[in-house]
Amino acid sequence: MSGWDEGAVFYSDQAQFPDDGTGETGRRHSVQMKLKEFIRNFEKEKNVFPYRESLIQNPSFLLVHLEDLLSFDAHLPSLLRSSPADYLPLFEVAAAEVLASLKMKVDMEEPKVGEVQVLLASKEDSLSMRTLGAQFISKLVKIAGITIAASRVKAKATTVHLSCKNCQSTRDEPCRPGLGGAIIPRSCAHVPQAGEEACPIDPWIVVPDKSKYVDQQTLKLQENPEDVPTGELPRNMLLSIDRHLVQTIVPGTRLTILGIYSIFQAANSTASHKGAVAVRQPYIRVVGLEDTNEASSRGPSAFTPEEIEEFKKFASQPDAYKTICSKVAPSIFGHVDVKKSVACLLFGGSSKSLPDGVKLRGDINVLLLGDPSTAKSQFLKFVEKTAPIAVYTSGKGSSAAGLTASVIQDSGTREFYLEGGAMVLADGGVVCIDEFDKMRSEDRVAIHEAMEQQTISIAKAGITTVLNSRTSVLAAANPPSGRYDDLKTAQDNIDLQTTILSRFDLIFIVKDIRMYSQDKLIASHIIKLHASADAVSGDSKIVSKEENWLKRYIQYCRAVCHPRLSESASAKLQDQYVQIRKDMRRQANESGEAAAIPITVRQLEAIVRLSEALAKMKLSHVATEIEVNEAVRLFTVSTLDAARSGINHQVNLTAEMANEIKQAETQIKRRIGIGNQISERRLIDDLTRTGMNDSIIRRALIIMHQRDEVEYKQERRVIFRKH
Repeated sequence: MSGWDEGAVFYSDQAQFPDDGTGETGRRHSVQMKLKEFIRNFEKEKNVFPYRESLIQNPSFLLVHLEDLLSFDAHLPSLLRSSPADYLPLFEVAAAEVLASLKMKVDMEEPKVGEVQVLLASKEDSLSMRTLGAQFISKLVKIAGITIAASRVKAKATTVHLSCKNCQSTRDEPCRPGLGGAIIPRSCAHVPQAGEEACPIDPWIVVPDKSKYVDQQTLKLQENPEDVPTGELPRNMLLSIDRHLVQTIVPGTRLTILGIYSIFQAANSTASHKGAVAVRQPYIRVVGLEDTNEASSRGPSAFTPEEIEEFKKFASQPDAYKTICSKVAPSIFGHVDVKKSVACLLFGGSSKSLPDGVKLRGDINVLLLGDPSTAKSQFLKFVEKTAPIAVYTSGKGSSAAGLTASVIQDSGTREFYLEGGAMVLADGGVVCIDEFDKMRSEDRVAIHEAMEQQTISIAKAGITTVLNSRTSVLAAANPPSGRYDDLKTAQDNIDLQTTILSRFDLIFIVKDIRMYSQDKLIASHIIKLHASADAVSGDSKIVSKEENWLKRYIQYCRAVCHPRLSESASAKLQDQYVQIRKDMRRQANESGEAAAIPITVRQLEAIVRLSEALAKMKLSHVATEIEVNEAVRLFTVSTLDAARSGINHQVNLTAEMANEIKQAETQIKRRIGIGNQISERRLIDDLTRTGMNDSIIRRALIIMHQRDEVEYKQERRVIFRKH
């Protein structure tokens, strides 16, 4: 027996789980050992251990890529995918043990096994929400969508502390994760002594103070608008997130989630489904989150090297700008400048953050105002199809809450939560608003903040928050009388407040000009479109490929390129802006009234954004004088022309015409007595019989109307007022 106590180390590889006779326990133990080895020894490069480093830097959670796990051991990811509820807790225990041993090496103190949350990430393609069925229950699934609601944070028990009301013995029962509860035993295991009363059935009382809790929050994830089939309503899915993921997501965020497809017994389903014990509601317990708003979905990682090569080759061509503009709404004839501005809107300028925390928007807003049947809505529909993210809405059917965000009360819990509207859902994309003039003015005011500050502030029902809405706005509107009337002033034709007009970078007045040569060209173009419609439907794949290419190119440019103005371009732009302001001031002095569309510093920023967008189309990181010249030209043909449109208050009147107008005014005053009213048509007919010109009489009426000498009532009746 000599030497038996010589201080040697004996080791027994016993499982920490008692064996249940099926061999399952031994397998679980070996899986846990493998997972510990993976966290400790996985090398990304030579002597770089990412997971070990990550645990030391951030001990509360560990983000594991399934691709790394696959390269380390081929069986581990398949086990995690098929039964994640069994193996994820093992992963978390393994991570906690590795962290404890690493801390002991650093701090030389006894390790404590703490809580480490393991989050998973995968590069696989996401499933559609509509394909999730019973075969996916308890499996790992990946889906993408947009969050439309987030509940308040609740405390969820992980271990319930129980106390027997008879014998005071205690026990801890583990809770099921996610939305599941704890299963409390019916009887107490205490053996009564002689003369002692036996414990009754259901003796356990929950002691909340001694139970253990984690934070939990529920989210509502809705399908991405572009994934919803035509004519269908978007589906939504309930998500449960806990611990470190809580309060990281706001409504309106686009997410790709990895989670366990689970089921729970809904609280209100028992009343409606009497006896339907086996019917359960599905939800997803999230084990990995990826915010696709900024980085991944629009980053260079989403593009193949061949695509990037093709994009760079295209951008280096001298006529790249021209080619892009020809791809914008090719079915619409003419409107060259509108197409160029829509191209600028799709690419967008560069958003900037200043040192004091102020953010300058990079998105371009465009307003198309004009006659019916000038393809305004067609442009909006094209942008909705082509922009990477787009929401289309019509003015009359949109309320302020529908555009920004609404507060909704949950029927089950009776608590309030936020649901994002069109401006929030289109964060990072374009909102197309048709019939902009038909919107109620109080609803139009709601989008003021979203268009300039790019945020939406909410203070309703105890919820005070700020949501992001970094969107471009493309709006289409008709003048108040339906058609654009050249005899009216710009103010009367553009019946929108200056506060909203100054937020639009470009305002186009689209007129239906009656011109023989142009009408002939438009007619032949439309007839060709209708004649070749059958041919297009056969080769629809070619068209969609072309559209898809433009969409991908826009995505790539927006992700990679953030241009800035060059020195010479900045100096040139400064001079141009000062000159424009000077011209507008002179015009205001001549006409005696301010312009309908104000030219403010916002318009200077608009030209800067346009220059950046034009540089972005060529993947250039510097906007030069060429881009500035084109931006100023676009601004001149749109907003400046709109500001100078209409009869423009006696501008360009010869002395002879002014004299005629004066005579017409005198005749009108004689014809109508003070306070009397007469039909405008009849008045003009009466005066033309005396040999006066029709247009001179109309002009005289407009000028008198501006001076408030005459007033228009319904059915265009003219009333003469005394001054």
